[in-house]
Amino acid sequence: MPTPNFHLFSTPGRDDLRYILEASHPYLEGKEDATVAYLPLASLYIERWQALTAEAFQGLARLQTINTELMRLPEMEAILREAKLVYIPGGNTFLLNHRLHISGLMPYLRKKVQAGLPLVAFSAGTILCGPNILTSKDMNSVGTPHFDGLGVSPFNFKTHYPLDEAGQSALDDWLGDYQFFHDNPIVMLTDGAYVKSEGRKVVLVRGEAWIMRQDREKHRLEEGQPIE
Repeated sequence: MPTPNFHLFSTPGRDDLRYILEASHPYLEGKEDATVAYLPLASLYIERWQALTAEAFQGLARLQTINTELMRLPEMEAILREAKLVYIPGGNTFLLNHRLHISGLMPYLRKKVQAGLPLVAFSAGTILCGPNILTSKDMNSVGTPHFDGLGVSPFNFKTHYPLDEAGQSALDDWLGDYQFFHDNPIVMLTDGAYVKSEGRKVVLVRGEAWIMRQDREKHRLEEGQPIE
């Protein structure tokens, strides 16, 4: 049975896209005319990062940008159908989810990534991968009523998780409010953290990350270990 194949980050690199490229490389290297479906839908200014991203992937794959406001659904689905990889960057999670739903692309994107199309994402793109996007701290400025995510993982995600010197976060009470109503765990990624799928397991590859479960204290995850 196909399983989701994802690589999720809080940040894309150290002022660059090195983490994204590192995760993407095995799926693209040696593939003739490989394409990457690029979904910069969490930003109001899609063109801002276009040149930087195209340059980063140059020599590895051709970028095929999906613009839900200018493209028809069959055109967007065709890009996903031919792509070797999907890349979803950051921005406003609610705007990202709204555009995917309003355009009608969400069901097909969900089907493709749940069936194993490799997905690399950071920030808003990472949060989108959970059952819902309710652990995003972004403002729902677009007023979207759509909160369900891609569901490639049973965990919700919180990116850019801030910690003080004692390993505590001002967001813990806020995240606890989510778990008052939802029983799925939350994986909180500090900047630099990286989690990926291995079969049906999710593994912390590197960096500092924590997990919060309903009615239990949060605890720090161990690098290289499956997240249970």
